[in-house]
Amino acid sequence: MNVTTVPDIATLRIGVLCGGNSPERPGSIASGEHAAKALAAAGLTTELIDIAYAPLSGLHGSMDVALLGLHGLGGEDGKIQGALETAGIPYTGSGVLASAVGMHKPTFKHLLLNRNIDTPRWVVIDPHISIEATLSVVRHTISYPVFVKPSSGGGSLAASIAHDETTLRRMIEATNAQQYAEYMVEEYVPGIPCTVGLVEVNGRLVTLPVHDVESKNEFYDYAAKHDPTLRTEHCPSILPDHLTRTMQHLARSVFRLIGAHGVLRVDFIAGANGRATVLECNTLPGLSERGNLATMAHAGGIDYPVLMQHLVRTAFTKPAYLP
Repeated sequence: MNVTTVPDIATLRIGVLCGGNSPERPGSIASGEHAAKALAAAGLTTELIDIAYAPLSGLHGSMDVALLGLHGLGGEDGKIQGALETAGIPYTGSGVLASAVGMHKPTFKHLLLNRNIDTPRWVVIDPHISIEATLSVVRHTISYPVFVKPSSGGGSLAASIAHDETTLRRMIEATNAQQYAEYMVEEYVPGIPCTVGLVEVNGRLVTLPVHDVESKNEFYDYAAKHDPTLRTEHCPSILPDHLTRTMQHLARSVFRLIGAHGVLRVDFIAGANGRATVLECNTLPGLSERGNLATMAHAGGIDYPVLMQHLVRTAFTKPAYLP
């Protein structure tokens, strides 16, 4: 498709894809419902589609563009993107390659290291390697406490902290019974969780104000992310200007590094002595009206309904070929 051709979205049938069967299904449903409601309220032809009950094979011809409100496995990892490419349906967010790279944290972190971008040290938990061997690697490369989390997952689901080797051993043993296929052990960096959103507006990539959060729990876990009483948020961030500018610069570097398109959210820890370390990126950030992306957009002067319309338009600004 010609990158300069952006149709009038008022003439389009917009399918808002959400749900699916990943562990992040509830958040995806919320994203889809909020986005669909905002688009419909703006007078746009919109249909909310839960892909757990609507096979993609039946979607061809039913929509002109797909707004992706999907999260987690099967939604953010390039699989749905490849299916939509094959079906010839324009869609929001990054292409297959950037989606896959952004979803798989170890691969993403290798790219960061190759560009000398700070990211916490990590070790992948390989089920073919003994627990003793994994503990030995952690012992000699990462100091406690450490995080244990899925290599491909978000929302802090199935993530926890190990303060010592005995606890880490139990956590590694428990991963065999969990729903994610691969886990990793990551350096724990004390500091303030921050995130930076980027969104394409009328063909120009806009870097949104930094959002920071103070969690009342041990870390910014699933509970704190879903219960406002367990966190204190600031957007724009109250951190020093030089630190927020650094994170915004790094977020744009990450966007280019993975070949993202349309929208991206990059998560950081603002640590001691001005350290800004990249944790992960989200090629399909949550679309809830009170979510991080919407909060940052509002702080940047973009109201939620307008943000959703900008996202729809980005489906038509992809290069003719996007890996």
